[in-house]
Amino acid sequence: MKQRVITAVVALIIFIPIIIAGGIWVDIAAFALGLVALSEILVMRKKLLVSPEAIISGLGILAVIAPGSWWGNLPGHLSPWYIVYLFVLLLLLRTVVSRNRFSFDDAGVITLSMLYVGIGFHFFIAARAISLVALLYALFIVWVTDSGAYMIGRKLGRHKLAPHISPNKTWEGSIGGTVVATILVSIFWYFFPFGHYSLLTMVVLTLIFSIVGQFGDLVESALKRYYGVKDSGRILPGHGGILDRFDSLLLVLPVIHLFGLI
Repeated sequence: MKQRVITAVVALIIFIPIIIAGGIWVDIAAFALGLVALSEILVMRKKLLVSPEAIISGLGILAVIAPGSWWGNLPGHLSPWYIVYLFVLLLLLRTVVSRNRFSFDDAGVITLSMLYVGIGFHFFIAARAISLVALLYALFIVWVTDSGAYMIGRKLGRHKLAPHISPNKTWEGSIGGTVVATILVSIFWYFFPFGHYSLLTMVVLTLIFSIVGQFGDLVESALKRYYGVKDSGRILPGHGGILDRFDSLLLVLPVIHLFGLI
């Protein structure tokens, strides 16, 4: 527990000034976090971090994460997603060159990972570009849901939510975390509003985003269970890897964008 607290404090001391500063600092942070998260999946897949596929996917995820403004000089007939697709083609070419030592399945896993992680961190940048409040809104949903579910689950948890994937999660904790997050984050939005929705609509949306965040947690838990690992990485002592800390946010941010808030 002491190690978890120390890691959390140090991480926040680094993280909070970056998101307050915004701009290029948030871009760099998103690129770094995305690359580390991708490397964690590669390690789980038992792929070398110094290999053609690691280099190709690393460049590919940077292309996915990059804000739209970075692509202003592309020819009019090209979209940023075409650039991303070129990296997918290189992964497919790698299957031929390697004589299937790097397989089509490997290329599929890495492509999905580039999109899963990259799109999440792309909208991390987009949220901060809207405002600090927009990014804090997303972060608070994840943090409050997670903390509320943990505390309520420990006190009242009786019925397992998904024992085959995450045996410690309970329905009581899940529902309690969502209720607490919906109330507290809606109050935050009331005092620091953004977007074009009414308070009632934002309460409903906050509830939806909280549920989505919990699905994000379960998705990453399923990934770890499939590969037989406890944590996605070891970069955060006591907390695991970057995926372990940002799994919920990777789903919440794109869904917030879906509703036109970022």
